[in-house]
Amino acid sequence: MELLEKARVEGWTDEEVVERILAGDTALYEIIMRRHNQRIYRVIRAILRDDSETEDVMQDAYVRAYQHLRQFEGRAPFSVWLTRIAVNEAYARIRRRNRTQQLDAAEDGEFSVNPVSQSLDPEQTTSRGELSRLLEDAILGLPEQYRAVLMLRDVEEMNTAETAEALGISEENVKVRLHRGRALVRKGLFTMVGGSAKEAFPFMGVRCDRVVTRVLVRLETLTT
Repeated sequence: MELLEKARVEGWTDEEVVERILAGDTALYEIIMRRHNQRIYRVIRAILRDDSETEDVMQDAYVRAYQHLRQFEGRAPFSVWLTRIAVNEAYARIRRRNRTQQLDAAEDGEFSVNPVSQSLDPEQTTSRGELSRLLEDAILGLPEQYRAVLMLRDVEEMNTAETAEALGISEENVKVRLHRGRALVRKGLFTMVGGSAKEAFPFMGVRCDRVVTRVLVRLETLTT
């Protein structure tokens, strides 16, 4: 595809691209996949917690979406419709491997923590990469009913209605699971950091000296 043509196509909405795919320009499906790979990966990973299976399920989801493209009616954004298919494929994979999990079980269950994260020292946890990994571990450590909600609402920034549509649950359930999931993530992050939490937000020497100096100057003006 020539550069100008590619730029023009990439400026189309998902719905416009879908319309042209259905008209016979099937090569444009690549645009759809590249646009949504990140979100589809994240939501499937949040459900399966198995990186080795995620790409396989992504492929299954894209194939199924392509096969049912004419069923897209535009009642919700295409991205939500596609995400719903990916969610269904992920749960289908769980059923096929006989790992049925209770969505509403363990509301107040134990928060599982990746033991690798517990070994991080305070200096490591200050890096952006390590903080990202800590957050990933915290979300993946949640009970199943919270993981996908947090991934779609807080990471992918879908709104409540879109998240409810993608997951096939009520908006009220989205709100409840989001609230409880966020609370568990906060608890989990503090658990992973452990004793090093006391080292967070350090009031370092230079800052301390600067504050003391400024206060002393102000006090001097008050006493003269």
